[in-house]
Amino acid sequence: MSLIVQKFGGTSVADCDKIVAAARKAIRAQKEGHQVVMVVSAMGKNTDVLVDLAAQINERPPAREMDMLLSTGEQVSVALMAMAIHSLGAKAVSLTGAQIGIRTDSTHTKARIISIETERVKELLAAGNIVIAAGFQGIDENLNITTLGRGGSDTTAVALAAVLDADACEIYTDVDGVYTTDPRLLAEARRVLQISYDEMLELASLGAGVMHSRSVEFAKKFGVPIHVRSSFTDITGTMIVDQPESLTRPVSGAAMTKNEARITIEGVPDVPGISHELFHSIATKAISVDMVVQNIGADGRANISFTVPREELDQTLEAVRNAANILQYASVAHDEQVSKISVVGLGMAEQSGVADKMFRVLADANINIQMITTSEIKISVLVSREDAQRALAAVHSGFQLDVTPSDAPESVAAVPRECERDAAEVVSRLRTMEDLTIDSIVLDDSQSVIALRRIPDHPGIAARVFEAIAAEGILVDMIVQNVGRGDAANLSLTVPKEDCEQALVVAKKIGAELGAEEILCKADAAKLSVSGIGLRSHTGVGIRMFRALSDSGINVELINTSEVMVNVIVEGKQGQAGLAALNKAFADVLVS
Repeated sequence: MSLIVQKFGGTSVADCDKIVAAARKAIRAQKEGHQVVMVVSAMGKNTDVLVDLAAQINERPPAREMDMLLSTGEQVSVALMAMAIHSLGAKAVSLTGAQIGIRTDSTHTKARIISIETERVKELLAAGNIVIAAGFQGIDENLNITTLGRGGSDTTAVALAAVLDADACEIYTDVDGVYTTDPRLLAEARRVLQISYDEMLELASLGAGVMHSRSVEFAKKFGVPIHVRSSFTDITGTMIVDQPESLTRPVSGAAMTKNEARITIEGVPDVPGISHELFHSIATKAISVDMVVQNIGADGRANISFTVPREELDQTLEAVRNAANILQYASVAHDEQVSKISVVGLGMAEQSGVADKMFRVLADANINIQMITTSEIKISVLVSREDAQRALAAVHSGFQLDVTPSDAPESVAAVPRECERDAAEVVSRLRTMEDLTIDSIVLDDSQSVIALRRIPDHPGIAARVFEAIAAEGILVDMIVQNVGRGDAANLSLTVPKEDCEQALVVAKKIGAELGAEEILCKADAAKLSVSGIGLRSHTGVGIRMFRALSDSGINVELINTSEVMVNVIVEGKQGQAGLAALNKAFADVLVS
């Protein structure tokens, strides 16, 4: 008998009528021949009410007691759901996280799952029950109740689907699937029938509220198909699996992260260890850094820019200033009126021309690009917040995301269940189910770097540069644009070594036309990439990477980041040493 995990969020169980409607969906699935596990969130705004009550009692309540309090919200929901199922003539049993056996670490309010027992759930399912699990919660080794933090019920659902080897995990929410962009921001947004784990990870990190990054990381790690569906209609929704909607289209989605703040640290010493010191000082304040951009240095100095959520700007600036003696920077600048626009797609890894097309549509809309960072499947640019809505519309239209690809699936297809996995292997992996997993550490020593320093900072510059390079048939890998002083910017890119001379000729020609102050070329560069699952939720990955390189005396010359990969450029002769240092640093989490 097949097994389905169904998760219902707070809006889906906000009142008694909605609870009964959710109960009917579960019963219908059971009558269709499935065993059903439901994961239920707290009702509507119940969690907000509990947080407010705590604040009235104690402005800084103990984290352990907050977990004790917040866990009651889900307990109310699961009990009412079981009552609703019984009233409709079916059998159900509600269980808290502790009763199921969801073991976590002891980090209250944001615990990580260590393991999940399955025996009790399987026995109840075999007896014909619909099992209703409280989302968002678990229990630590001292039997303290813990909660999983933001997106916790999604995480519970996907984790249960993983340990139970479920055929699918259905996420019922107040939207009817995943869209090419947020339909609340753009009326032309189109619902997709299928999207890949990596694409969804990137979009989730960019503010797509349908799924939380952490639960998608789980799904990718354990091969769990996720079916995003509406609680209120029977629209088929979207499947999140390992394949994209289209194999021919390079871009599958666009996103706007509206409330960003940009910090630029100018004139830091271009020596080993600076990146580590900077981001270590920020990490001590538990601040999540997003876009990270470092251009190739000049005269022994480099600029580093990065973005943080706008509400964390003051805290971040304080961390940077506290590290002033170590960083020895010339100045710090910031801008809190910026937004990030991104395009995402697995097809970017195989198809060229995506970057110059994106830059061209923004230039045609007279939108200036302040920063650029790229990965294998994402291009992000920073623009003025007042231009953000127009920029999103321009890239969405430019990549024809409102048009269904010719090779898109015609319907949401059920994903065939893989053959039975070795039980011992599954149990072993689940003992560390939320641990960071590094899939690969790769050295690419076929790269060279071209840098255009202090080019005019106005609309259309990036488009002209990359159109000129594309016209020569030169393939560009990493692209990094940093904010420069005054009305100027610094732009760096990597190309294959065999194309270095040709790319330099093009760069000098276009640089002369644009009035660039200097064109630099490093013909022998090495790209080191760390990729895996959990890079977003395990914020120390970059720090561990920079520390390992610093301890080996290796200077980082370029940086860019994504949800599933951190890339750095170092001198070519230091590539092998860098690879060895990173393999050693990540040996405990590297999948062999």
